[in-house]
Amino acid sequence: MDLDSVSSFSSMQALAKLLADPQEEDSDDSDFGVTDSIKFSLSPPLLVTPDVKSGNSKDIWNTEEVPEGSEFDDIWDPREQPEYEILFKQQVGAEDIFLGMSRKNPSTACCEDMLIKIKLPDTKSSDITLDIQDKILDLRTPKKKLLLHLPHPVDSKSGKACFISEKETLEVTLRMKREFDFINFA
Repeated sequence: MDLDSVSSFSSMQALAKLLADPQEEDSDDSDFGVTDSIKFSLSPPLLVTPDVKSGNSKDIWNTEEVPEGSEFDDIWDPREQPEYEILFKQQVGAEDIFLGMSRKNPSTACCEDMLIKIKLPDTKSSDITLDIQDKILDLRTPKKKLLLHLPHPVDSKSGKACFISEKETLEVTLRMKREFDFINFA
């Protein structure tokens, strides 16, 4: 027997040992003869769990792994989602429009505010519960539920909400907080 066939045979045995079911392993693994048969069986894949680096060792996940707003997700809630529209607003003056003295353009990068229009038919303003966080808008009524992940972080403390009963629409205006707003809007 040449050296290449021995190494391929030992490779096959090592592969068979990796793929073999632990309950079917023989106690005598030391004597491998040419007449021994190799059994291949598929076992479920091995799951590798990462080491817990910080926090309580009984925690299933770290708080950084949980996306913001997941505490509001309720897949069993039968209420339907209302129609909504997100618009962006910017404050411009005559010097911006006619003279072009500032660096503002019609893109959303130059907008300061976010306007969210939510259609709520057959709803009174007293039935609306609105919770706004930096990246989440959570609206609840007896018939509708909206959990909206906002496209930009907002200042949750300085927003305005107005319910227009003729249109049956809630208009929420929020000031956006973006990383380079201090440069764009100086």
